[in-house]
Amino acid sequence: MTRPRVSVITPSYNQVRYIGRTIQSVLDQTGEFDLEYRVVDGGSTDGTLDLLASFGNRIAWTSERDNGQVDAINKGLKVATGDIVGWLNSDDLLLPGAFARIVAAFEANPGVEWVHGRCEIIDEQGRPVRRWVSLYKHWMARHHSLDRLLGDNYVSQMATFWRRSVHAEIGYLDPGLPLAFDYEFWVRLAKRGAPAYVPEQVACFRWYDTSKSGANYVEQFRENTEIAVRHAPAGRRWLLLRKRAKNAVYARLYRMMANRGGKT
Repeated sequence: MTRPRVSVITPSYNQVRYIGRTIQSVLDQTGEFDLEYRVVDGGSTDGTLDLLASFGNRIAWTSERDNGQVDAINKGLKVATGDIVGWLNSDDLLLPGAFARIVAAFEANPGVEWVHGRCEIIDEQGRPVRRWVSLYKHWMARHHSLDRLLGDNYVSQMATFWRRSVHAEIGYLDPGLPLAFDYEFWVRLAKRGAPAYVPEQVACFRWYDTSKSGANYVEQFRENTEIAVRHAPAGRRWLLLRKRAKNAVYARLYRMMANRGGKT
């Protein structure tokens, strides 16, 4: 049997504080697969390039000005050669055994185009936070339907991978959605078929006030609603009312947590 090839893209810009741990969490993965790892840097000036060079030929990387995170990820995905692809942001982490679990899920479900797993939320120091969010997403993922996904984004990006072949049919990430482009891509995948879900923790999402998600959650919820409007099937417009109501509640919760330091 041919070993599957996993391609991972990390977009990067001035994240020297975290990216070394991100890279190491990928390189430490073991199992019956081959790894292709690319870092697409946007021209960092904070020491990131020296750090990338220190990994030698264990990673492939480029550094040049780009048009932001979506552009960087799409660049990487377009040159990826793996059977299975995904991206890991420069401040997030994979947990030991992540790729082994993801690959096993693809092999056990040959008709499935995408797989996602459980994700833990951590703070700047790597301590678990917002456990209730992780538990809620875990419950929703175990009861997946397209309607549920249109109503609520419970798919954790850093724990999600898909077959590279889908890009030939549905394209790449939408640069017009700088905050919720991942969610829009999940919806496109979900309209083609349900994912396989790995119930074990496979990745960590790092939340902090100055991160892209932490600083822009109100606009991110607005984009989420725009995505639901774009993709909701005719006759299910009630989903949009539920979506708007949920996003209003989430925005209030996020604001409260930010005021309390995000340790809930």
